[in-house]
Amino acid sequence: MSQLFSPVVLGPLALSNRIIVAPMCQYSAQEGSATDWHLAHLGGLAMSGAAVVIIEATGVEAIGRITPGCLGLWSDANEAALARTLKITRPLSDAKWIIQLGHAGRKASSARPWEGGAQMAATDGGWQACAPSALGHLENETPPVALDLAGLKRIKMAFVQAAKRAVRLQLDGIELHAAHGYLLHQFLSPLANQRSDEYGGTLANRMRFVLEIFDDVKAEIPETMALGVRVSATDWVEGGWDLEQTIALAHQLKQRGCDFIDVSSGGVSAHQKITPSPGYQVPFAQAIKAATGMTTMAVGLITEPQQAEDIIAQDRADLVALARGVLYNPRWGWHAAAALGASVQAPPQYWRCQPREVRDLFTSTRLGQR
Repeated sequence: MSQLFSPVVLGPLALSNRIIVAPMCQYSAQEGSATDWHLAHLGGLAMSGAAVVIIEATGVEAIGRITPGCLGLWSDANEAALARTLKITRPLSDAKWIIQLGHAGRKASSARPWEGGAQMAATDGGWQACAPSALGHLENETPPVALDLAGLKRIKMAFVQAAKRAVRLQLDGIELHAAHGYLLHQFLSPLANQRSDEYGGTLANRMRFVLEIFDDVKAEIPETMALGVRVSATDWVEGGWDLEQTIALAHQLKQRGCDFIDVSSGGVSAHQKITPSPGYQVPFAQAIKAATGMTTMAVGLITEPQQAEDIIAQDRADLVALARGVLYNPRWGWHAAAALGASVQAPPQYWRCQPREVRDLFTSTRLGQR
């Protein structure tokens, strides 16, 4: 029996397999609100065969967006637009839906990738970014404003309000984005956090803001919703955030009832030195799983069915999350099931596409039940 297609629990959620669609920014929202692009995009991902679809990084306030096109969940209009998208896409499969809530911090006010990705000036539609310290991501950028205690309180409340909206949207879970050099990661990393108050300096202080937000969000959501955190396990820079500190954070999160940890790396420093290769981040997930016993998601150049199968079978992680691979092959889960001799849920309208050499590939999706 394929281990990739074996059932698993993710906190309160029962999953039929261990394939996750990772959150992928689309830069196609309008004032934070989902558009028809998201309807088509998420509708396709719903039928990928994955057990979970994680909705892209979603800003908890307008200045927390990476780009002007990033998704948000700070307003009634944002909530209504996402509600429309989910109403149409959720019935397409039995996949669970998790939203990634985040704040870009000093990496906010950037142009879309296909427009160069550089920091935008106010005259070009940009805005003033904020961060733990007045240190720009790049030396030539306008420095962010260092957050005072009132600013920290504002952002914590923004996470809480976005979580409340996620509850009203009947989402199955929330992932807090503390990776890739965005605000929560900035607080964790000594490369970005040079504060001298209770939110900077020692490891305990640098973890404080992330843990406070986790506690505040958890207090607002029902036990039926999963709550996890995405982390960068290392900054890939000497003297930065590293695996040992990530494991310390994971222990703290586990004590607070964190359901899963999604393990990535890098993003906080332009000086990072990474040599990507297939599965290059899996050892981080494996180390965290071994040290804490937490449910872990492995990410990073996982593209082949047997590769994903081996990660699960060798107990290196509990789930695998794919991003670019699913964009390139939106039916990745179907093809993985065929390669591994497993079955996968699919709508009956598509059953005719089953290859002749593959038997019993598809099982029924309960259409229209949500």
